[in-house]
Amino acid sequence: MDTAVQNSKATPHARTDALSGALSGRKVLIIVENLPVPFDRRVWQEARTLRAAGAEVAIICPTGKGYTARYEHLDGIHIYRHPLPLDAGGALGYLLEYGAALTWETLLAWKILFRHGFDTLHGCNPPDLIFLVAWQFKLIGKRYIFDHHDINPELYEAKFNKRGFFWRLMCVFEWLTFKTANTVISTNESYKKIAIERGGKKAKDIFVVRSGPDLTRVKAVAPSPALKNGRDFLVGYVGVMGDQEGIDLLLEAARHLVYDLGRKDIQFALVGGGPSLAALQAMSEKMGLADYVTFTGRAPDQTLFEVLSTADVCVNPDRVNPMNDKSTMNKILEYMAVGKPIVQFDVTEGRFSAQEASLYAKANDPADFAAKIAELLADPDRRARMGAFGRNRVETQMAWSYEVPKLIAAYKNARP
Repeated sequence: MDTAVQNSKATPHARTDALSGALSGRKVLIIVENLPVPFDRRVWQEARTLRAAGAEVAIICPTGKGYTARYEHLDGIHIYRHPLPLDAGGALGYLLEYGAALTWETLLAWKILFRHGFDTLHGCNPPDLIFLVAWQFKLIGKRYIFDHHDINPELYEAKFNKRGFFWRLMCVFEWLTFKTANTVISTNESYKKIAIERGGKKAKDIFVVRSGPDLTRVKAVAPSPALKNGRDFLVGYVGVMGDQEGIDLLLEAARHLVYDLGRKDIQFALVGGGPSLAALQAMSEKMGLADYVTFTGRAPDQTLFEVLSTADVCVNPDRVNPMNDKSTMNKILEYMAVGKPIVQFDVTEGRFSAQEASLYAKANDPADFAAKIAELLADPDRRARMGAFGRNRVETQMAWSYEVPKLIAAYKNARP
């Protein structure tokens, strides 16, 4: 094991500084399909870390709202963006999106090879198709690191509530991805187990690099009382507005609080965009919650941190299913980083991350979720203790600075 990984008593800054020049001379190409960079915070943190360690870094990603330039050079990193068909849905939509992405990724990867060069290709799922790009370059001696962000068979099942032909196809693509990878980066121990049991990878070639928050960026700001809409309490949510995020369950919990329990003193602020945003806004309106629930849409960091800093309680309503049970949600760690108590359903990785910083509601039960929110709002001392526990856990164990040596170790394992 890399000595920097073993040195757990060193301060975060000491460990980070000690890695300066650790990857000097290395050239890296990162490919990510589902989000633009630097909006994808994990990928951007990884890229900046690799650059700080001495590597030359290029990224291929899609364009997106606020990130439309086809080429940018930011913080010493080359970012090449490509267009994608909008809002893929159904088999034809996904075929168009993935086909377009693979075409652009291939063309840009060859362009980057000749313009900048790279010895290592770092592919971030979803989807589990970037191995098709990696194959071309492995033939000429390049190394492939697979950065496992989502478990796609479980994601497909959670999204469509079925298995069938396309689920089996996801399993095949996942297996081929693992077989192609020289090194695997897993976001938690559950994903590492999948890499071993389903992917056939050896433990020595798997490195758990969690998506810890960067405490130089994620920090409390001055609260904004206007966010409470004249009410006593604010419940905050930050994340994607999609079918599998459980926002409908959060709205059911809000309805229960407002109308069944008569809690007219609670405002909800939901930060984030996504394919289900319009449908969720319509659902909120239909449930009579329009005055109690604020949807900000995709918002700048200042708005995000104002919501988190003003919130009395933060929530993660992800459904209990195989996907969410095994996945680490970045929002949980961001809530903890700003010292907020949390309510979530009881999932394995969510409990590992938050521990005593969270209360855990019965699986997919909006009424119990509402009860847990009310329980915390009634006890400010408990909220303060839970928030302090979460902040301390991030500061001493789970901030991004603790993951830096593990990322560098993964790259040393994938030497060309």
